[in-house]
Amino acid sequence: MRLAFILGEIGGGLRRNLSMVVSVILVTFVSLTFVGAAGMLQLQINQMKGFWYDKVQVAIFLCSDGATSASCATGPVTEEQQANLQTLLESAAVTQYVNDFTFESQDDAYRHFTEQFANSPIVDSVTPDQLPSSFRINMEDPEKYQVISEIFSSQPGVETVIDQRQLLEQLFTVMNGASLVAVLVAGVMIVCAILLIATTIRLSAFSRRRETGIMRLVGASKTVIQLPFILEGVIAAVVGAALASGTLWAVSKFFLGDYLSQQYPDTAFISPGQTLLLAPALLILGASLAGISSLLTLRKYLKV
Repeated sequence: MRLAFILGEIGGGLRRNLSMVVSVILVTFVSLTFVGAAGMLQLQINQMKGFWYDKVQVAIFLCSDGATSASCATGPVTEEQQANLQTLLESAAVTQYVNDFTFESQDDAYRHFTEQFANSPIVDSVTPDQLPSSFRINMEDPEKYQVISEIFSSQPGVETVIDQRQLLEQLFTVMNGASLVAVLVAGVMIVCAILLIATTIRLSAFSRRRETGIMRLVGASKTVIQLPFILEGVIAAVVGAALASGTLWAVSKFFLGDYLSQQYPDTAFISPGQTLLLAPALLILGASLAGISSLLTLRKYLKV
């Protein structure tokens, strides 16, 4: 009987404040979507780190005609210098750190450049002799980059030694910044959701003050009186959290999985299953925010 009464009160409250309930659902949906987006970005960053860190190379760029480095003051790399560098790469002192290496000539570098920037007008202003040749090294342990840098940076004919992980770190820094922005926006939206939930519960309690007064007179417990109001907010927030979870799954499935993975086949994107791992956290967060804000509001505006 008590359960039926509580369910009836919840249904009545949702019907009376339908527009406010819809507002709570939408604000919760938007705020938790931003929270989930930040979580997705972190999952994607971790996925890309695990995928690319095993594939990145150390590049030893050789002196070319256009090199301005002090180490290239004597001019472009000579065939003898290039042969000495290859011999050093094949020596026992270096092979313990290297899986394999390849040589990229200036023509190879130009071909790769034109493929990468095929749709950019910059291609027309670059010639093969402007791009340096290089040795591309796949490391046994990418963390040992500094050893290779120390060995080759001072060698004749070497312009610079670059660890491609440094370039990836710049990308990950940008992505982390985007994740932080999403968290900040989500924080603002969560505050709005809390205030809206509190307002909704306050209005609901005010509209039913006569009923709650009668319930107090007949000896209804504090829990029985307050529980319908709390559950109204929780239900609305959980619906918003469910919508946010569904939206994130759709983005992962149709945008990341079906579109971006086709456009960038060499990039490891998170799967829809990984995105669903965020759903329980969003549901719990939405229910907790609604429950706590409702309870605090009722303590102030519904004296039992």
